[in-house]
Amino acid sequence: MNQLQATTAQPATAVAWHPVCALEDIWPNMGVCALIEGQQIAIFRLKDDQLYALDNRDPHSDANVLSRGLVGDLGGELVVASPIYKHHYQLRTGLCVEDATVCLNVYPVEVRDGRVWVQR
Repeated sequence: MNQLQATTAQPATAVAWHPVCALEDIWPNMGVCALIEGQQIAIFRLKDDQLYALDNRDPHSDANVLSRGLVGDLGGELVVASPIYKHHYQLRTGLCVEDATVCLNVYPVEVRDGRVWVQR
């Protein structure tokens, strides 16, 4: 390994924070999709400015659509409903309400100086 490779190589599991957009670019109770390191991530802003980030791919339809889903409360749990087959995914954990064998990846998300950041 030469000197350049030694200084630029990163482990495959390295995570970093990525700027996405201004908080005001996401309407309350809506989602947006961000492409981070080649992966689509759905980011949801609730009316109280809480943010959630999870995979945009709906495994039941195999389509990248969750950022277009409806956000709501199902039995006291905040969820997004997939626009295709209407499966519900918990925003907090990514767990599918109708199929406990399916769980989406969730990502830390926060606001810094008015900008939304996601860790991946």
